[in-house]
Amino acid sequence: MVELVGAGGIGKPRTSHIEAVDPLTVTDMMEQLQQGYMASVAATAGCTMELISKDKWGVDAQLIRPPQTALEQETMVFAQLKCTTQTVPDPTKDFFSYQFSKRQYFDHMVKVRSYPKAILIVMTAPPKQAEWTQVTHDGLWTRRCCYWAYLEGVEADSKVKKPTVRIPTKNIMDANALAAILDKLDRGESLNG
Repeated sequence: MVELVGAGGIGKPRTSHIEAVDPLTVTDMMEQLQQGYMASVAATAGCTMELISKDKWGVDAQLIRPPQTALEQETMVFAQLKCTTQTVPDPTKDFFSYQFSKRQYFDHMVKVRSYPKAILIVMTAPPKQAEWTQVTHDGLWTRRCCYWAYLEGVEADSKVKKPTVRIPTKNIMDANALAAILDKLDRGESLNG
């Protein structure tokens, strides 16, 4: 279950604390980092990640698992992708807080959808851009990770311009989590719980 927490106000620019390679492109690079992470997770789960080029409905990507046979239907979930360097989730805690930068992003996640359902995927990254990835002979390591939340039905006072939600730290987005989400959707089960 994802809970709504306090109201958001106006604060400092979201990237002022980042040690960027190029300050003019850092937000684009945060987006690219998360897209690469999610494309890798989807590939590992046997799925595709299709980016949505026009953000009209508050979703950035579709995660699609192909059917077992040509006569069956594929399973799909919409995803809103958000990347932040402003939090370091503590795995000993049940949740961390994420504040939307605009009310409309929150509203798109909480509305009731018949199909496909939608999830929020929040990536946390170090504030020093040069530390986002590390390469060894064993592989490419991405610093920190993505977490997912299902927000359908969550409410916030209409006066709150930047709602803040609690993201469960147990909801790490990896191939197993993506497969489990799609399995639940196949069975018609709720993604809460």
